[in-house]
Amino acid sequence: MSFPAPIIIITNLSDMRNVVVALSSIFSWLWIPLLFVNVLPRNLASATTESRIRLPSQFIPDSLTQLPNGCPSPNPNLYYRPVIGILSHPGDGASGRLSNATNASYIAASYVKFVESGGARVIPLIFNEPPEILLKKLSLVNGVLFTGGWAKTGLYYETVEKIFKKALEKNDAGDYFPVYAVCLGFELLSMIVSKDQNILERFNASSQASTLQFVNNSNIQGTLFQRFPPDLLEKLRTDCLVMQNHRYGISPKRFLDNQNLSSFFKVLTTCTDEDDKVYVSTVQASSYPVTGFQWHPEKNVFEWGSSKIPHSEDAIQVTQNAATFFVSEARKSKIRPPAKEVLDNLIYNYAPTYCGYAGKGYDEVYIFT
Repeated sequence: MSFPAPIIIITNLSDMRNVVVALSSIFSWLWIPLLFVNVLPRNLASATTESRIRLPSQFIPDSLTQLPNGCPSPNPNLYYRPVIGILSHPGDGASGRLSNATNASYIAASYVKFVESGGARVIPLIFNEPPEILLKKLSLVNGVLFTGGWAKTGLYYETVEKIFKKALEKNDAGDYFPVYAVCLGFELLSMIVSKDQNILERFNASSQASTLQFVNNSNIQGTLFQRFPPDLLEKLRTDCLVMQNHRYGISPKRFLDNQNLSSFFKVLTTCTDEDDKVYVSTVQASSYPVTGFQWHPEKNVFEWGSSKIPHSEDAIQVTQNAATFFVSEARKSKIRPPAKEVLDNLIYNYAPTYCGYAGKGYDEVYIFT
């Protein structure tokens, strides 16, 4: 049966208003069943899905009022509050623009940030402070970092040698004590270990981004490269992901020819300078947690003065992995320093100075006078 469509005759404005009101009332009732038909299956489906989701409380007996702590206990053999000592270098890090004091020394803030990014705090080891204070600070740290720079003689060299030998003594005594030596730091260790003040050679690698060429059959287990993802290791061989900034180094031949040096360190990587001369770029001690870099692992993330510094995502990962490995090594240290003495000596007691306006060199430095 069909019904004729209603005919609405509107003769004036009042009639039109009445029709609109009537139609609005009709449609306001029509949408309810439509909504019910449209939404109900979804709500039912949702309810069905939710009924399959169990809350954490449903997995334990009703007699328990709270979940047990599911966090595993920390490894008692690891120290989760590691502190790294960084040795200061003579000068102000800005060619005298910041301080002309003859006793001034500095630490580039990039090294501090590098260590902190790995999960450790920093105590500055001021190279020209009284020996007894320096030794006291060494008892508070779980590892040491020797920075880049230029000083290769005098008190600075003697201080590096003393600290390095102390680090070896700690390891020989059964206390795991890692050392990172960057650029100048590696050069100094080469001089100390080789017992040859003239072991270094001239290279042309100032402000140069480069690849890392791994030595054939080199074993990276137990080295900083062990945690690098395979694709990043491959990119290190093909892409310029590390920053070089040095005029000295040591060739593979001279390195291997020195029995003291070649028996203490194993070569992991080499690099080529601007004149196509090959030099040793990464080493790992055979019997100690000592890593030497001719390149700068800290610069990719924390220095911006040179346009040559790589800042790609891959380059950032190189820095992060290097920092993480260093601090993971420091956690193995048995040293548990008194908290108050650590707080009294932390780098937080000093303020960094911004020196990046010159557009070269370091962005920030800590200056000690």
